[in-house]
Amino acid sequence: MATSVDMKALLEAGVHFGHKTSRWHPKMAPYIHSKRQDSHIINLEKTVEGLEAALPFLTKTAASGKKVLFVGTKKQHKAIVKAAAEAAGQPYVTERWIGGMLTNVSTITSQIKKLKDLEKRMASGDLEKRYNKLEVQRFQEEIDGLNEKYSGIKDLSGMPGAVVVVDTISDVNAVREAKNLGIPVVGVVDTNADPSVIDYVVPGNDDAIKGTQLLLDYFVSAVKEGGKAEK
Repeated sequence: MATSVDMKALLEAGVHFGHKTSRWHPKMAPYIHSKRQDSHIINLEKTVEGLEAALPFLTKTAASGKKVLFVGTKKQHKAIVKAAAEAAGQPYVTERWIGGMLTNVSTITSQIKKLKDLEKRMASGDLEKRYNKLEVQRFQEEIDGLNEKYSGIKDLSGMPGAVVVVDTISDVNAVREAKNLGIPVVGVVDTNADPSVIDYVVPGNDDAIKGTQLLLDYFVSAVKEGGKAEK
């Protein structure tokens, strides 16, 4: 594995801070180091182990030519997840996860086709020639609305080879759909979440921006490494 994990960096980014002990999920017990006041502390050795399993998998997935779908719809995650996915040249979902994004391919594909067709007609001036200003404005609003939902997966053809989820509770629907289809999930799992539904568990704080950014950096490096191998 080209990417080496720095435990000190994880510590400095606050990846070890879990939720209040009253909110814990019992299945997270093996990943918890201790309690500090009324909060759990995540065992960063387990985080390193999780990353050391997940990163080669992401590299292998990218090297095989399959896409890695990045998911993060929580308000504080949207911008950094989108930036990470774009840096890795991968699809993403950072607005609302729409039911069926993975499991109802025909409906989602038709919506994306509609979006691309409208964009093409708008760019070529076809809509402007055929409709008045108000109607063209409505078409633009429709394009904007469709882009808000689907821009991150507009160029995703077929199923992704993996899904990266930075908050497995906020985006549980993404996890469920991936699991239904047998698509492996790499998940940042905090102390209040169920790790048993995640294929590659990376125990860590899913709230702190700095910690999430660091973990995303690791994921992006691994995917890019695979992209080089593919070429």
